[in-house]
Amino acid sequence: MTTRIIAMGSEALLEGFALLGVETVTDPSPREVDELLRGLSASDARALVFLEHDVARHAGEALDNIRREGGRIVISEIPPLEAPADYRPPVEELVMRVLGSSALEKRP
Repeated sequence: MTTRIIAMGSEALLEGFALLGVETVTDPSPREVDELLRGLSASDARALVFLEHDVARHAGEALDNIRREGGRIVISEIPPLEAPADYRPPVEELVMRVLGSSALEKRP
């Protein structure tokens, strides 16, 4: 079984990933992201996929399907380089719905 590590996002972000030998896709269109993710789903490959925040927001149905499946394809979002403090991961909404907004409050 093949294992792939892939990073998709802006050129500035991907420089470091490329230095580490990670497969990179620079400034992908939503269609490119969807096609790559569909290909991973259709194959038997295991994968770790890093998606820059904006890429993930416009990725399409294949990303949603992979997130629902879980398992052999792991998706990790990366905050935008220009505003990392403003980033809110998608899991925060789920946590707030299940545990309430107080679950995310900072404690002293």
